[in-house]
Amino acid sequence: MSGLSIGQVAERTGLSVHTLRFYEREGLLAQPVSRGVAGHRIYSEDDVGWLGVCMRLRASGMPLTDIRRYTELVRAGQGNEVERLEVLREHRDRVVAQMRELDECLKLISHKVAIYEGRLGLRDGVTECTP
Repeated sequence: MSGLSIGQVAERTGLSVHTLRFYEREGLLAQPVSRGVAGHRIYSEDDVGWLGVCMRLRASGMPLTDIRRYTELVRAGQGNEVERLEVLREHRDRVVAQMRELDECLKLISHKVAIYEGRLGLRDGVTECTP
């Protein structure tokens, strides 16, 4: 049986072996991970792709409980697209709100940077030199 070892998947995804095992225990993989003759995990390209989805959802702040719920819906197959859409819409709304908040934070920080650069005679972080 060909596939990827847990170490290879860790290297490709940037997730630690510990995290991969945790994701598996928590039911975050769309399909059960295959096992080789010796009992070692054998990941497919589909597994790696799904891990990429999980990583993006997690990086965007989706709680593990919501990722698990979404995974369970995907695993259940067709017929629950409305529920999947609801999970994703709710998360999208949270991300959009967070982006708005971060934009306001960035505006304030940029304003403060401009004030201090002006006071220090700096422009774009470079000291102005007059000959």
